[in-house]
Amino acid sequence: MRRLIRPVLTALSIACAAASFASLSADRALAQQAGGEQLKQMALTQKQLDGVVAAQADMEALTSKMQPNAKPDPKVLAQLEAVAKKNGFASSDEYYSVMDNISLVYGGIDPASKKYVGSEAVIKAQIAEVNADKKMAAKDKKEALDQLNQALKEPEPPVQNKGNIDLVVKNYDKLAPVMSENQQ
Repeated sequence: MRRLIRPVLTALSIACAAASFASLSADRALAQQAGGEQLKQMALTQKQLDGVVAAQADMEALTSKMQPNAKPDPKVLAQLEAVAKKNGFASSDEYYSVMDNISLVYGGIDPASKKYVGSEAVIKAQIAEVNADKKMAAKDKKEALDQLNQALKEPEPPVQNKGNIDLVVKNYDKLAPVMSENQQ
């Protein structure tokens, strides 16, 4: 039974993570769309990944204080800047750009093999796992499938910096707790 539950839980946690990350970065995506911007892809460094890992708990604690669709508190914004700078980033914008670039790659890594297969392949595998689950409640299954199918309709841009794939895969286990915190 454990063999059946673990893949389903993994698929659901990844689906929830993908949906949560999408909602977390929705404000940034809206800002980018309003400004005509798209994700600015950059070549990542080990130092940046280490900085993200070190800063994530403090950044998450601060962003959890922010209310959706409300004007951000200047004190919280100043604290975000301070945490970003303390962890080697020029600003919180740089921190979030690095997070976006990590997420672009991370979302395309198959959690079972820890190999980069692309986000579309990961989502399709998750859909297959949810469909195959006979024990999942119908309501939960429908919700998970709706989220996954929506994610499939919004394809990620291709990773331009192929070195980022190797770097994120190499640090997958170190990034997993950061990415799951970021997804909640």
